[in-house]
Amino acid sequence: MLASAASALYVSPVASHGTRIGLGPKAKTPKLFRGFNGLKAAASIYCESETSFLGNGRNASVWESFKPNLGRPKSRTKSQLKPQASSFKVAVLGAAGGVGQPLALLIKMSPLVSAVHLYDIANVKGIAADLNHCNTPARVLDFTGESELAGSLKGVDVVVIPAGIPQKPGMTCDDLFNVNANIVKSLMEAVADNAPDAFIHIISNPVNSTVPVAAEVLKQKGVYDPRKLFGVTTLDVVRASTFVAQKKNLKLIDVSVPVIGGHAGITILPLLSKTRPSVTFADGEVEELTVRIQNAGTELVEAKAGAGSATLSMAYAAARFVESSLRALDGDGDVYECSFVQSDLTELPFFASRVKLNRKGVEAVIPSDLQGLTDYEAKALEALKPELKASIEKGVTFVHNQTAAAASG
Repeated sequence: MLASAASALYVSPVASHGTRIGLGPKAKTPKLFRGFNGLKAAASIYCESETSFLGNGRNASVWESFKPNLGRPKSRTKSQLKPQASSFKVAVLGAAGGVGQPLALLIKMSPLVSAVHLYDIANVKGIAADLNHCNTPARVLDFTGESELAGSLKGVDVVVIPAGIPQKPGMTCDDLFNVNANIVKSLMEAVADNAPDAFIHIISNPVNSTVPVAAEVLKQKGVYDPRKLFGVTTLDVVRASTFVAQKKNLKLIDVSVPVIGGHAGITILPLLSKTRPSVTFADGEVEELTVRIQNAGTELVEAKAGAGSATLSMAYAAARFVESSLRALDGDGDVYECSFVQSDLTELPFFASRVKLNRKGVEAVIPSDLQGLTDYEAKALEALKPELKASIEKGVTFVHNQTAAAASG
């Protein structure tokens, strides 16, 4: 039952738009996944591209405001993209779930990945076999059951945790927390023992509490590095950019909206005033869009008639964050993403904001987005803090209580 938990977060737009690809002089296909150009069987790919989802060189404001940076494509230039060396290993814990399976596929498509380790308590042998039929370089290995958990973590550079259960109709936040906090705690103990230096991406909801759970486990094990622990909030950014582009009839590839705070309900605060390219919103539009972004997970649950939550969009968002992490590990010095991390931007110990990534994890949190907020945003920021504070403390208290209970038992 380590299915993916969470409705929430790929920011780095990875598919190019208006791109022509030729595998050789004749073959053509309409789209190129720049961030996942593992989709190639030839020694090289020729591409002629107008732009990508990240925008183009002519739109400097987009690049400066929010730079996942999968490479800045030149306008109408023709180049030969040569395969990069695949060098990183990624573990997906909860790989049999609704998020884990598509996430594993997207990760396998990355040219920066040499191996994908799939772990779940459910059998993932068939999933690994299926993925290994895809002609991309990364090798997929399967690990099933607690006895193989340690092996799945050996030598990995990034650990992604979508394990757990999604919130279902009638389930309270406490119900969700109690199940997923135990799962995250158990998995993090194994991560601490077997992959203490890896980047750790927490998807399991409620992220506002499970990230503090993960931090406390790492602290108890003596291996906590706050630079390498991330709550994946990318889906909030993806949704915000999508909804704004639709509302304002903008080209989606050019739109970026920073999202700060946390990853649930009112703690999700899209900074619409900082949308790039700059756009004007009526007061009613700001509230309408903010509420829709905050309640987007519920929107999906209702659309699926209670039979599921965000899975494909969550996998897309998580894959984008994985790709950004890999680029940072590979030495790219211009990688920015929003993430829920240990932070000093506010009085809260954890906070979601844009961060700059490097080989060691978070190089810096970006304070500029909290400057010059509108009255609406400033009030919303203050309103979210009590709920976010309580969620963080809930995660910390959970681990301390578990530890005390184990000691007394």
